[in-house]
Amino acid sequence: MNGQGACILAPAGLDLSRGEIAFFRQADPWGFILFARNIDTPDQVRALTASLREAVGRDAPIFIDQEGGRVQRMRAPHWREWVPPWDEVARTPDPDRDQILALRYRIIGAELIDLGIDGNCVPCADIQTPDTHTFLANRCLGSDAATVARFAMTVAAAAARAGVLPVIKHMPGHGRAVTDSHLEVPRVTAGKALLKRQDFAVFRDLAYEPVGMTSHVIYEAFDDRPATLSPVIIDLIRQDIGFAGLLMTDDISMGALTGSIAQRSTAAIAAGCDLVLHCNGEMAEMEAVVAATGRLTDAGQTRASAALAAQKTRAAPGDIDVAELAATYEQLVKGFNA
Repeated sequence: MNGQGACILAPAGLDLSRGEIAFFRQADPWGFILFARNIDTPDQVRALTASLREAVGRDAPIFIDQEGGRVQRMRAPHWREWVPPWDEVARTPDPDRDQILALRYRIIGAELIDLGIDGNCVPCADIQTPDTHTFLANRCLGSDAATVARFAMTVAAAAARAGVLPVIKHMPGHGRAVTDSHLEVPRVTAGKALLKRQDFAVFRDLAYEPVGMTSHVIYEAFDDRPATLSPVIIDLIRQDIGFAGLLMTDDISMGALTGSIAQRSTAAIAAGCDLVLHCNGEMAEMEAVVAATGRLTDAGQTRASAALAAQKTRAAPGDIDVAELAATYEQLVKGFNA
């Protein structure tokens, strides 16, 4: 087959079975993503990331969700525990917020690179509102567009400097959703003008970033389909927001979407997404994703190559002394709480 698969897949456990090795070799997904079920010890994770790359015969990107707080796949005793992003910002005096976020995500980035993980699905560039569902609320960085854009830029730049590819999520804005898209489809009733001025504006400020992730949210003022499956919203992301980077879906198996995994995957690619993200490691579902998505389009391959090139260009991992960064971070946090 020519070109890489238009999908990102996840292994089922702590190491690869023979069946997974054979499947990943044939499917050749563009990248992989890891979850808590894939994480035990540092040496185990290093072996797993090496096995994934060996299966596809190249240095495929490997992602994780290491936001901190509830969405943190790597935990103590081997890795640091982090407060949720919202709590980090809230406890920090304003002049120090950019510094503390930069330190936090450079440390996280260094921890990831040490394991062979070179992509992190951060930041959440969603605006917290009084009605934001609890699954998302404390993952946000602020409650207004300017603040969220400022801190999201800081987080993305810090990850990139550590050599980690950031993924901007959830385009074009998940903050007004009052239900959990893992379980059901959220419907946002706000008007076009408000969404463009607030929620979408954050992503316009981040449109230069190389990778973004869609939301499974219906924006009723624009379309009756979830953003991931909506040509109208994907066109808005490309044209109005101006995002020219690699666009992946949120997890295609989430409860917000209806239809079979194959139908969802086909619709996402038809809508204009470059990659379908599938996260639960179920072999039958992964087979359906691969069959439905095929290979990256020429445009998708160009964007994928540009994302990996940007990662190398922006990275400066040689200047990261994790112990020094951690000491500075702890000293600042201690000072805030004194």
